[in-house]
Parts: sequence; C-alpha cells; structure tokens
Amino acid sequence: MSDRPVLLVTGGSRGIGAAISLTAARQGWAVVVNYASNQAAADAVVAQIRAEGGEAIAAAGDVGSRDGIKAMFAVVDSHFGRIDGLVNNAGVVDMTARVDELSWDRIERMFRINVTGSILCASEAVRRMSTRHGGKGGSIVNISSVAATLGSPGQYVDYAASKGAIDTFTTGLAKEVATEGVRVNAVRPGIINTEIHASGGLPNRAQDLRHVVPMQRPGEAQEIADAVLFLLSPSASYITGAFLDVSGGR
Repeated sequence: MSDRPVLLVTGGSRGIGAAISLTAARQGWAVVVNYASNQAAADAVVAQIRAEGGEAIAAAGDVGSRDGIKAMFAVVDSHFGRIDGLVNNAGVVDMTARVDELSWDRIERMFRINVTGSILCASEAVRRMSTRHGGKGGSIVNISSVAATLGSPGQYVDYAASKGAIDTFTTGLAKEVATEGVRVNAVRPGIINTEIHASGGLPNRAQDLRHVVPMQRPGEAQEIADAVLFLLSPSASYITGAFLDVSGGR
C-alpha cells in the first residue's frame, strides 16, 4: 500500500511512456510502469524513479491481450489495492503504406492494441475508480495523435484511424463517467522525437518532417509528459472530454 496516488502508465518503459512515468513520480505519484516484453527497459525506469526517492513497480502485460490487461491490473491490485490515474499510452505504428497495400493482419493488430486495448484498460480503471463502483474517483488520459485530425495519407491511415477512434472513445467515456468522479481527457502529440518512428521504418522521420511544423522542430517526450501530468492533476479538476494538442502548431 502507498500513501501516494497510484498511476498506471501503459507502455511506460520507453519514449513518451517513460517520460510520463518519471515526471509523474517526481510529482508525487506512485507509478506502475507497464511493459509488454522489454522488462529491462521497465526495470531501468523503475530504478531511476527509486533512485530519485520515488515509488514505482514494473508490471508485465500486453495491452493487445485480454490476459495481459488482466495481469497488469492484478499487479496494481495486489501491490497498491487501488488506482487513481491511468495513462493509455501503449500503442503501435507500422511501416509506411497506402490503404490499398494494407493487410488484414496489420489492421487487426493496429486496432487490437491501439483501440481495443485502451478501451479495456479504461474499463478496468473505471471499475476501480468510479464512485458507482465504490471508488474515490480518478483521472484517465488517453494518448491520441494529431494524425487523428490529419489522416496521415500515404503513410499510415490505419494508425490515424485508430487514433480517431480514441478521440471518439475519449468523448463518450468522459460524458459517461462525469458524475462518478472520473475525468477522461486526451493528449494529441504531433511529431515527437522518439524511437517509435524507427518501428515504422522511418528512424529519422521526426527531423525529416520538421519543416511541416509551424515551430520548425519536433517535440520532445518531456513536452508530452508535462501536458499529461497537467490533465492528471487537480489543476485540471474542471476539465473532462478535452483534447490538448501538443504539436508545435501543426
């Protein structure tokens, strides 16, 4: 058990997720750093949090798997006995492709991880946070993308569509639990300098596309983390169903 509020960050071991985990710990949260397969990366984030005097544990669980989601929430329940915040950060992109080149398996994977996993993680969190279920309230922040509004033509329309689904889900869930002490918001990152671009076959994408950003630079993971922590905080107590674009004006 912990006297600190408890935050679960899916995909919390690398990139934006790691920045969110570290920033949250520095702001007084006890953090559950979720990972799908890279335990070493999660353990490194946990070790850094503890070295700075914070509280954190790692929790394995693939958000694209029903059993993986149940496993990570079982860790939350057994170690902390409650949850006060959830950041639905885990997600995937794929290789650049047109829609007429997409396979069934690619689209199924994209939506299973980016959409179904986020919805089911939020469902588990609401069961624990909502006053309807005996909880004390809490906050959910979904990581969307400005791709949801731009469509990402010629790159990954399927990814953009999955984030469009997250936007719709954010709006609906925010209204559904607004009287139950649970706030639900989303952050839409723009082009951010993280390793996710390499997983889509474009390791230099953030720098290569800096010219399309009004601020003429890619964003950093810390800039996304700061926005997420604002929405999780009491400073955002009257904000739900909102979308915060962190995109350099794009």
